[in-house]
Amino acid sequence: MSQLQFNLIPERKVWTVSQLTARIRDVLSASFTGIWVEGEVSNFKEAQSGHLYFTLKDESAQIRCVCFRNSAMRLKFRPEDGLKARVRGSISVYEPRGEYQIYVEHIEPVGVGELQLAFEQLKKKLGEEGLFDAARKKPLPMLPGRIGVITSPSGAALRDILRILRRRFPNVRVLIYPVRVQGEGAAGEIAAALKFFTARAAADVLILARGGGSLEDLWAFNEEKVARAIAASHIPVISAVGHETDFTIADFVADVRASTPSAAAEIVVQTREAFDNHIRQLLLSLGERLQYIILDRRHRLQELFAHRAFRRPEEIVRLYRQRTDELSLRLGDALRVRLERLRKRFIEARARVASFDLRTRLSALRSRMDQRNVELTRRVERLLVVKRQRFERLVLQLEERSPLRVLERGYAIVYDSAGRVVRAADQVGVGDEVSVRLARGRLIAEIKRRAE
Repeated sequence: MSQLQFNLIPERKVWTVSQLTARIRDVLSASFTGIWVEGEVSNFKEAQSGHLYFTLKDESAQIRCVCFRNSAMRLKFRPEDGLKARVRGSISVYEPRGEYQIYVEHIEPVGVGELQLAFEQLKKKLGEEGLFDAARKKPLPMLPGRIGVITSPSGAALRDILRILRRRFPNVRVLIYPVRVQGEGAAGEIAAALKFFTARAAADVLILARGGGSLEDLWAFNEEKVARAIAASHIPVISAVGHETDFTIADFVADVRASTPSAAAEIVVQTREAFDNHIRQLLLSLGERLQYIILDRRHRLQELFAHRAFRRPEEIVRLYRQRTDELSLRLGDALRVRLERLRKRFIEARARVASFDLRTRLSALRSRMDQRNVELTRRVERLLVVKRQRFERLVLQLEERSPLRVLERGYAIVYDSAGRVVRAADQVGVGDEVSVRLARGRLIAEIKRRAE
């Protein structure tokens, strides 16, 4: 019975962590594809690779999300913390951490349009950078010789601009750079046109124009690349995009905003009549100014004629001549006093030099030097005598203490075969050779016997 029960126990299946995670991933990927999830964005981060990472949450739960670069590039806006959004994608498992997450393919803001949100985000970003500041706006030329127009060649905006320019100032030169003003790639063409005019300084003023349309139609003028190209332009730019109620990022960055393309043409050139009136006003102002200057100079001339200098010129000349003579006399007296003082100082110096006999002084110095030489010679001689006597005493002492003087008295010094002095008989043996040092000469002897 126990054997039967043992056989009925099912076989145990053991999963590895990787196998279990992969199985969960397959189940989730197959069951949750192309789903829409709504929640609040938090912990948003954009990696250097261009991938977007964030968390989607509601009151009681949250889920991680990742939007890879190829999908993020298609977004008109960037998610931010606190944004209510809907995301479309599929659910899978990130196996290294065992976490399930949404692989996002598309994001839509809730409560506000995608393009409107992108518009507000870019407007805030460029505003903080100072691209909208009035201080950086360039003034328009009063009468441009060349006007650059960036717009579609087939649009009504170009026709309106050319019509007004021909009517107001027919001899103005217009340079047209044709671009697409709507659709994919339009922003790149507009930015390239702005860079073209800036690099070549081909115009005195630029008109960026397009007719009215929806936010989607005007979106090329809300692109960041167009805004930065306008800001980088050294040529003043007039933005004439859409109708009077339409506003784009280009309007905020441009030096001047025109409500319509026609208004831009009216702004950029004055009418011939207005220009002629302006010239007449300038001429009138110039004439009045010249008349005032002439009257003022005439009045000043009359005042000069009335001055006493013109009534008595000879008296003034005599006065200055007399002052010149006085100054000349004073200068002569001062120079004479100065010369007399210098002459006295010279005479005194010459007398002092004459009283100072250099030859007598040199003779006295020579006599003192000879005397010092004699004294020095005597001192050296005395010192040499003392040193010589001391040397002789030391020589005598050395000779008296020399071992050779002992040998002169009949003594001898015995050395063994190793050259050592023999001081005792037991230092040598019978038959050893010894060397005997005498006062004059040396003997070699052999030991025959030792006397105890």
